[in-house]
Amino acid sequence: MIEHAPESTAKPKTKAAKPATYADAGVDISEGDRTKQRIKMLARKTFNKQVLSEIGGFGGLFALDLTKFPEPVLVSSTDGVGTKLKVAFELGIHHTVGADLVNHCVNDIAVQGATPLFFLDYLATGRLEGSVAETVVSGISEACKANGCALIGGETAQMPGFYADGEYDVAGTIVGAVNRTDIITGEKIEPGDVLIGLPSNGLHTNGYSLARRLLFDVAKYGPEQYVNELKDKTGAALMRQHRSYLPILRKLVAGGIVNGMAHITGGGITENLPRILQKGLAAQVELGCWEVPPLFTHLQHLGSVEQDEMLRTFNMGIGMIVVVPAEQVRKAKSILNRANERFNMIGRIVKGERRVQYL
Repeated sequence: MIEHAPESTAKPKTKAAKPATYADAGVDISEGDRTKQRIKMLARKTFNKQVLSEIGGFGGLFALDLTKFPEPVLVSSTDGVGTKLKVAFELGIHHTVGADLVNHCVNDIAVQGATPLFFLDYLATGRLEGSVAETVVSGISEACKANGCALIGGETAQMPGFYADGEYDVAGTIVGAVNRTDIITGEKIEPGDVLIGLPSNGLHTNGYSLARRLLFDVAKYGPEQYVNELKDKTGAALMRQHRSYLPILRKLVAGGIVNGMAHITGGGITENLPRILQKGLAAQVELGCWEVPPLFTHLQHLGSVEQDEMLRTFNMGIGMIVVVPAEQVRKAKSILNRANERFNMIGRIVKGERRVQYL
């Protein structure tokens, strides 16, 4: 026997007074299209003969030059800018965060001996402000051009309700190449090798959650407030650009004297330097042999932060560490001096557990 369900007594749902649009939900397709057209122009400025596609396709096309890389190995890295963006929002400074993003990624692959080839970006926001997005991508484009890589694609996402008004997030992916025989992994590092520290411009793109809490919540500084201990305005000190070490690293690598390189990012020297050490090796770092910038010392004072916590949170003024054989130190110094690059001899490699020993 077939039973028939009773007729529904539910009232029909109320229809919208007018046809719904994507704009009603907070996504302005027209503004997105206008922004994308302006972004295309910025990206084209970075193109070279290896780029085989236009911005706007489903995927970017890039032809690898096999005359430069007869035994190519692709090297890639993805990263973001983190809560440094919160400072950018406060100050209305959006240009430099694009360079922060590119330079961070460039450094990550440069330490393996790779040459940057192309870059892809991702910018997500709640309500798209075309001028802001264009400014961010302008910084990305200029940094790509400065580092010799092409901006061949990306994504600009409108996500209403996901981000607060006036805020966005930005991330990027870089792809580079190195010949198989030229990969730098740290395998050649041995006891007696010397650690050369190259200075950072400031926090670069790490440690901002703690720095913002100490400067804005604890000390109650405003972003435009001049602070004697910092010798600068708070916001300006925090927004100093993450530098690219690619030009000087190329010179050192070309000199045939590099056994390993470590980009000092999140985790500080404590966690980044051991990443290139083989089993049975330790790194001795001599604290006090370089001048720690006032931003770090003031942050430590404001929060009574323990030294170990500082060293595994911030770069402490050293953004890159290059490991060279002791007998090549003189040559390394000569290369660095000719390039007008500041540096410090900050330690050495010894036998031991794979970690950093602070002296």
